[in-house]
Amino acid sequence: MDYSALKKQFDRDGYIVLDRFFEPAQVAHLDGLIRRHYGTDPELQHSNEFLTRSQTDVIPWFPQQQGVTDFDVVQDNPRLKLITDTILGDDWYGEYCMVMFSGPGSQGQAWHQDCPPEHPHRFNLNRLVYTSDVDDETGGQVAVVPGSHRMGLLPPGDPSADLDGQVLLRPRQGTLICLHGHTWHRVLPIKATVRASINYRSAAAGTPEGVTDVCVYRNMRYRFSTASVIEERVV
Repeated sequence: MDYSALKKQFDRDGYIVLDRFFEPAQVAHLDGLIRRHYGTDPELQHSNEFLTRSQTDVIPWFPQQQGVTDFDVVQDNPRLKLITDTILGDDWYGEYCMVMFSGPGSQGQAWHQDCPPEHPHRFNLNRLVYTSDVDDETGGQVAVVPGSHRMGLLPPGDPSADLDGQVLLRPRQGTLICLHGHTWHRVLPIKATVRASINYRSAAAGTPEGVTDVCVYRNMRYRFSTASVIEERVV
């Protein structure tokens, strides 16, 4: 694996996709744990205002905070650590492991930036691991705008409308996507199946903890710690 080339690609595009980075059998075990945890009818955890405004109905789970250690083996993978070193430099820190689950027929996630882009070097790194295939049949593809991590604020507008230059990513079981927190991205609606990914969030040394407390959508800025809209965004 050419880590120098991957770093250049990440700096250019704001994301990299590493197909089959993990063995399918390894993440299949985690997929089973995720499905058993959520069951057939999990409850949404955000307020109705957030769900309506953000057009996001992903249900989070923080398994390590509940003593579930099965997810540690991915977090501690030496190759994952090496590629994180390559992107973030020395002394980066891990924030948490967050499972993101969407049920059949759910709307996915509207366009957003995980943290405000006013400080170009202050961002989180999403290390997204996929426990099952995501394709045109299942829905839930990841839309990104390459290079948008260098383009400032996500423009205001329709929260889920297509954007010029967007590309669709279709990760398979075991795929790793490393995604810059300023990159404009969304998740398309899910069809007749469930969709899950595991986000091992991290950040470079010197990045304030809680950098992802404020998320930028096309119609608002939202602060998760207070469950409140802190800025209305209009065209």
